[in-house]
Amino acid sequence: MPTIIEILRLKYDSKLSHQKIAQAVGLSKGAIGKYVSIASAVGIRSWPLPDGVDEAALEQRLFPNSGKSPSRYIEPDWFVIHQELKRKGVTLLRLWAEHEERVGERAHRYTQFSQRYRAWKLRQKRSMRQHHRAGEKVFIDHCGPTVPVINRRTGEIRQAQIFVAVMGASSYTFAE
Repeated sequence: MPTIIEILRLKYDSKLSHQKIAQAVGLSKGAIGKYVSIASAVGIRSWPLPDGVDEAALEQRLFPNSGKSPSRYIEPDWFVIHQELKRKGVTLLRLWAEHEERVGERAHRYTQFSQRYRAWKLRQKRSMRQHHRAGEKVFIDHCGPTVPVINRRTGEIRQAQIFVAVMGASSYTFAE
């Protein structure tokens, strides 16, 4: 706001051009013209400012609808959410439930939460792009938590891991 006060002082007291005011305050000529025309529209066409007009009153007078009320919803730290999703067994639904428990009614519903996370994720810059020729490499991993395998005859329950192998850039998958 001191910049607008300075713009009005330079315009009406020093009688400088918009170009010189723009150079003095570090804004564009268009921004200077906009502020001067807004001030003129609300009746401020001279210097000094009318009595009782300080920075807060001037801001309210020039921008009456800009008093933004705080958002009804609390945005989570998407980077923390992203890091938590890398941990074993963590899902977006679970993270949303924890966020909702923390902030109560100020949390987005799950659909909005997941859409906002995906939008945040799309804005992140990717790095370490790797190019693979088909059949050149095989990528292997044990997939997720163990699964119970039940012997139908004896009822014995054993825990099994799922093994997955994929040939790079080939769409050939092997799972056991």
